[in-house]
Amino acid sequence: MTNLSTTNATTTASVAASTTASTSNSGSAASLTQSDFLQLLTAQLKYQSPTSPADPTQMASEFAAISTVNGIDSLNTKLSNLSTSTGAAQIAQASSLVGKQVAVTGNTLISGTNGTADGAFNLAGATKNTTVTIMNSDGSIATTLNLGALSAGQQDFSWSGGTAGTSYTYNVTASDSTGAAVTTTPYTVYTVQGVNLSSTSPTLNVAGSATTIPVSSVQTVLGASS
Repeated sequence: MTNLSTTNATTTASVAASTTASTSNSGSAASLTQSDFLQLLTAQLKYQSPTSPADPTQMASEFAAISTVNGIDSLNTKLSNLSTSTGAAQIAQASSLVGKQVAVTGNTLISGTNGTADGAFNLAGATKNTTVTIMNSDGSIATTLNLGALSAGQQDFSWSGGTAGTSYTYNVTASDSTGAAVTTTPYTVYTVQGVNLSSTSPTLNVAGSATTIPVSSVQTVLGASS
């Protein structure tokens, strides 16, 4: 008389070997798919011994295990899709800035081909007197611009007395109606010429700088370049 337990073990082992071989041939010997799992489970139930049936608790654990694996695979797929979607959104955002002027933290003025340099700054409060002092690379004063009274928030200015392709620095001093100093935050204004995709996140190619600028560093967008 044939021992059913022996038959069960032999048959299940045979199915497992066949499944493993199939998985190995497909290039993923370290993992079983849901289909492979169900194939093994079917063989186990079909050839189980009447005197020693499969343990329901163990079967429940096996079902829970395969469900967990499937859940992780599904989550990984969703995260991958989200990453791809986020990357596309970042590229679209960067591309929308091409041809526009953007302001980043700094106090550099970059003179364009026509000798004009654009700058921007933020005022913590309203001013009665606002002065921009522009300096040459050696620290000497190139010119002083009196902008008068300005409201709080972002302000911008343009200077047409520069030398084409030259970089300058500037300082902003401001005071309110009582003569108290008003805090200012200067910005460097760049014209965006293109998008660089060589790094993990898109960066901006800008006129007047050999270094690309991260999109996250943009404080404000001034509009189309003049």
